[in-house]
Amino acid sequence: MTEDELKTALVKLNKREKSYKKGDLILTAGSITDDIGVVVKGSVTIESNDMWGNRTVLNNVAAQGFFAETYAILKDEPLMVDAVANENCDILFLNIGGLLRGNSFSEAWQMKLTRNLLMITANKNIMLSNRSFHTSPKNARGRIQAYLNSVTLKVGSNEFDIPFDREQMADYLNLDRSALSRELSKMKSEGIINYKKNHFVIIQE
Repeated sequence: MTEDELKTALVKLNKREKSYKKGDLILTAGSITDDIGVVVKGSVTIESNDMWGNRTVLNNVAAQGFFAETYAILKDEPLMVDAVANENCDILFLNIGGLLRGNSFSEAWQMKLTRNLLMITANKNIMLSNRSFHTSPKNARGRIQAYLNSVTLKVGSNEFDIPFDREQMADYLNLDRSALSRELSKMKSEGIINYKKNHFVIIQE
C-alpha cells in the first residue's frame, strides 16, 4: 500500500495496539474475534490446549507475522486454538471481519488488503500441510528428520535456527520432551546433526 492508503486503512480498521508479557493469553479458544493480530514485537505461539491438559504447538508467529485472520473473516466462528505470548510482545489488532463481509470494495487499499490476506492464507495452508508431513512418521527420529529437512529446504542452508525451544518442539512434533531430547542426543552422537539450543547444523556425508 501507499503511505496514504496505509493511513486510511489503519483508521478504517480501527487499529489498536496492546502489550503482553510472556505466557499471557492473547486470544482464547472458544472466543469470537473480528480482529487479525499483527506481531509488532516479540513472537506468539499458536497452540491447542484440551481439557485434559494436553498441548499441541501448531505454529510460532514471529515479528511482522499475522494470526487469527481466518477466524476474523468467518463470522461467529469460535477459535479452536489459543494465541499465547511466547515472549514479551506488542500486538497490533485490525478489525477486518466487517470489512471483508461487506459488499463494497471501492477503495484501492481494500483490494490490496484482500489480495494480501489471500496470500497469507495460502502460506498458512502450506505451513499446516508441512506440519502433517512432520508428524506423520511413526517414530521420533522420523519426525525430527522430516522437520529439520523442511527447514533446510526453506532456508536453503544446512545451518539454521528454529523458532522453538525443546518443549515447544516436542509439542509441535507430538513427542514427549524426554523422547525428543534422547533422540536428538543419539543423532548428535552418530554425527547426523549438531546443535546448541535452537541452532542446528545438518551434517552431510
